[in-house]
Amino acid sequence: MNDTARVSARGASRWARGHPWIYRSDILELPACRAGAVRVLDERGGLVGTALWSPASTISLRMLTHDDVDLGPAFWHERLEAALAYRRRLGLGEATGPSAYRLVHAEADGLPSLVVDRYGEVLVAQFLSAGLERYREEIVQALDALLRPAGVLARDDVPVREHEGLPRRVELLRGFVPEEVEVREGAVRYLAAPWSGQKTGAFLDQRENRERAGELSFGHALDCFSYHGSFALQLAVRAESVVAVDSSAEALARAEANARLNGFAHVRVREGNVFDFLRDEEAAGARYDMIVLDPPAFAKRRSAVERALRGYKEINLRALRLLAPGGTLCTFSCSYHVGRDLFSRMLQSAAADAGRTVRWIEARGQAADHPEIVQIPETGYLKGAILQAV
Repeated sequence: MNDTARVSARGASRWARGHPWIYRSDILELPACRAGAVRVLDERGGLVGTALWSPASTISLRMLTHDDVDLGPAFWHERLEAALAYRRRLGLGEATGPSAYRLVHAEADGLPSLVVDRYGEVLVAQFLSAGLERYREEIVQALDALLRPAGVLARDDVPVREHEGLPRRVELLRGFVPEEVEVREGAVRYLAAPWSGQKTGAFLDQRENRERAGELSFGHALDCFSYHGSFALQLAVRAESVVAVDSSAEALARAEANARLNGFAHVRVREGNVFDFLRDEEAAGARYDMIVLDPPAFAKRRSAVERALRGYKEINLRALRLLAPGGTLCTFSCSYHVGRDLFSRMLQSAAADAGRTVRWIEARGQAADHPEIVQIPETGYLKGAILQAV
């Protein structure tokens, strides 16, 4: 069976410049083998490298190396060991640091389509391509050898797997993983839900932004799109009162449980549509000293960008009108298709329409354990800003 792919000059050039994806449209000769590892050649027969091959996917090849290598246990152990070493240099995994963090950020760690998050003594993984799925057991064995986790859970219940011709499922791969795991994050604790929570159980990419918001928090604070209250908890350390708003009653019940876990009696939850809530608060003349806007992705496709920008502008405009003089707005977008420039221009427009003079304090991004690779813009999706109403 032929385990070689031949790609166009455009596909080979993309990898030569540092981006690991080669699309179906750039494959001149398809491998005849099942999903897994293949050798990749250019138009003239020169070696491009070794890739993960996904027969059903638009992203057909995910390049791993520029060499012809065997993807045996040693390969996965070496790549995972390098990812772990980077996190250790960040101080993660230490007794005094956060107990939940990202161990593998897919392409950014040279492990395309693999995500691994650590929650204390357990790991939650996502195998997001058919090529990678072929090496599930080798990867889990390497994680076992490196970390000796109490359990490994596969959260393979994401839509992208359907585009790979893979089933959506949640599966225990090793040991025991509880329904809830208590996470330590700076001065607060919260309960993550590995089996049922968003992503792998919590939004770990916002960890550093939550702690920064907590450092700046004061007075009366508002956390919009609160989910399980992770921002609200950090705000509550210094704020006199915190209101956490979300449309999900189930999410807010967990937010209340997290507030009780920390002994925060001054955190109140409000169920409702954030757009409506902000509009009603403005009409009522409410004022807040600190506001966090952490909405879900408004633009999951490029075609949705224009509509998304209108949504982002509305919530930011109304939040700016609710800020007391000297108040702080921490605002974010996790829509990859809304880039930093678009996000910044949206904030300029919102401030102008709100009639507020706004001081730019700092730009924010995703936590350092979610690294961005310059040549792979898809590895960076979260952007944010901290602003102050003058």
